[in-house]
Amino acid sequence: MAEGAAVPLGGWDFSWFAGRATEERPPWGYARLMGQRLAAAHAALDVETGGGEVLASAPERPSLLVATDSWPPNIAAAHTRLGPLGVSIVAVADAPVLPFVDRSFDLVVSRHPVVVLWDEVSRVLQPGGTYFSQQIGSGSNRELTDFMMGPQPVNEGRSATRARAAAERVGLDVVTLEECALRVEFFDVGAVVHFLRKVPWTVPQFRVEAFADPLRRLHVHIERHGSFVSTARRLLVEMRRPG
Repeated sequence: MAEGAAVPLGGWDFSWFAGRATEERPPWGYARLMGQRLAAAHAALDVETGGGEVLASAPERPSLLVATDSWPPNIAAAHTRLGPLGVSIVAVADAPVLPFVDRSFDLVVSRHPVVVLWDEVSRVLQPGGTYFSQQIGSGSNRELTDFMMGPQPVNEGRSATRARAAAERVGLDVVTLEECALRVEFFDVGAVVHFLRKVPWTVPQFRVEAFADPLRRLHVHIERHGSFVSTARRLLVEMRRPG
């Protein structure tokens, strides 16, 4: 538990989990599809870029590319990774507005946004522009949440139905809306601790000291069964502002 609590949290690099946890990949390949759309764009925005890991993987980038994040360690990592690629990094709070003028971008992308600012996405998109995003679905890793906290209600705010309604409310047309369930497996309790620190909405207000008892029970479960299995849920969202 102490080892998992000591791992630095900056950026969205999950390489520390190698050999300690696995997560099945979505079938659509978000990074590849994002790269295709970036190659065809003229001005693009990546919202909540993390440390810029996914954005940096794009083989081609538009002449104007801006990335935002709200957390200082992520912003520092993004500057280091994306600055040499000509990407502008802007520190932005998760809500309520994006600091860009209307119709600034023909493409807005976002991988696993904490908050989807639907009104702002629509506002900064040019007519005919596209919003392309992979998002966390409702009930993601609820097995882990329930183990740590007891049975919890599922927040349906991240469902495909809600995403469609939110997009249509701000005048965006739905192009693609897919969802999938993915197997997640943890092989030691240290991996669970680090995951819950890195993805804090799974167990709100998680601290090792406060959840020591369920963590010990989870350790016993892993020792007995070889792993702890959970289910991640993802949405692939592509919306277009009418031209």
